Amino acid sequence: MLLQIIALLIFIALFAIGAIRGVQIGVLMLVGAAGTGLFLTDMAVEDIIAEFPLSIMILLAGVTYFFAIAQENGTVDKIIDWALEKVGSSAVLLPIVFFVITAGIASMGAPLAGLVMMPVGMQVARKYGVDYALMGLAICFAIGAGGFAPTSLYGIVTYSTAHDAGIDLSPFLLFGIAVVVYLVMLAVAYFMFGRTLFGRKSAMAAAGSAHSGSTISRGSASATKVAFGEDEEDEALFDSSSTSASSDSGPFSFVQILTVVLMVGLIGSVVVLAAFGKEPDIGLLCFFFGAILSLADPKTGKAALPKIDWSTVLLVGGIITFVGVLQNMGAVDLLGEGAEAIGSPLIAAFVLCIVGGLVSAFASTTGILAALVPLALPLIAAGGVPGWALIAALGVCSAVVDVSPFSTLGATVVATAPQDHKARLTRILVKFGMSMVIIGPIVLVGGLVVPAMFF
Repeated sequence: MLLQIIALLIFIALFAIGAIRGVQIGVLMLVGAAGTGLFLTDMAVEDIIAEFPLSIMILLAGVTYFFAIAQENGTVDKIIDWALEKVGSSAVLLPIVFFVITAGIASMGAPLAGLVMMPVGMQVARKYGVDYALMGLAICFAIGAGGFAPTSLYGIVTYSTAHDAGIDLSPFLLFGIAVVVYLVMLAVAYFMFGRTLFGRKSAMAAAGSAHSGSTISRGSASATKVAFGEDEEDEALFDSSSTSASSDSGPFSFVQILTVVLMVGLIGSVVVLAAFGKEPDIGLLCFFFGAILSLADPKTGKAALPKIDWSTVLLVGGIITFVGVLQNMGAVDLLGEGAEAIGSPLIAAFVLCIVGGLVSAFASTTGILAALVPLALPLIAAGGVPGWALIAALGVCSAVVDVSPFSTLGATVVATAPQDHKARLTRILVKFGMSMVIIGPIVLVGGLVVPAMFF
């Protein structure tokens, strides 16, 4: 038992050190997994390396490459333009439009890809008088909702862990739960920060613009000028060096039409194959679609290569590798014994969801999901708590706090807002994000886990 406790303490310490010092946590975890496996167990180097999730590496590399091509060739900007044309001059709908577009982007494998919408959304909010807090929250909520799609990383990590443990958690049910939660949060954000928009014909009219009634546009804001992913300090990456000329206001080009078709094909193929009980390799599909787009436009294919999100590959891969070592040496089983010692599985589930939310408020949600979801399995094995409900609640609780300015999404909201609004946004996001540490578990454990225990 002593060795297992030491291994768990090493795991927790490396996570904390990486977050505090701004060091890539995945790199620390890989080194920690190797040291723990070699010196505290009888695992060989080959066994430790085998714990690295190659499938997730291919997934992240493939989807970020495919989406980076869509970003570089201007397809994302064209989709934004098309959506804003449909809005007309109604600024009250702008947060909803950005929620839908961002959720669609985040659902295509890499949730943080939705960050490309943040600078565009904030500039549009400034131009048309939408509260920055409302626009920023809408985009954050959309990334969370889209991230739990069956085709995206949050969802894949959560439901695949459940399936590996023999827990029947439907990926579509998980996605539906996340969407409902985030839509409720968006409604609350509208009530708190969007009431002044209602009753206006448009935000331009309220601002006294001479162009009142004209169609809303993104202006010079462009998604091609934003990189997605996280750096060593869990902060969003931005890149102003893009040379793409995607700001043209003309119709969709052939390559852009092809990109949209392949985007739809990606999501459609996953849904259709899932209906037949198949699990497609999303990463390989994205590499296939990316290869098609690269052949059609070699310039944007080459420009997209540096945008592959290797940082998140290392983060998730390192954590999952270490968790695999912990499971191999029986350290994870100690958590199940600890859960039984609490006496009430429901209280243990509530505490676990609070821990997930609290840590995620200061660190990467992807990393938290990779670490905590496997650690919840002993509690489920102890009995008394429906596995699918607990894992779904834990996953969503770990994500709803991401609006905190100490986490990637909240920090991006503050970073992309005008200087004179940063202090106000920071205060709002601290209150909103930290309140969700408690509200999230109360709502999800009380509204999902408890009813599932009786039905």
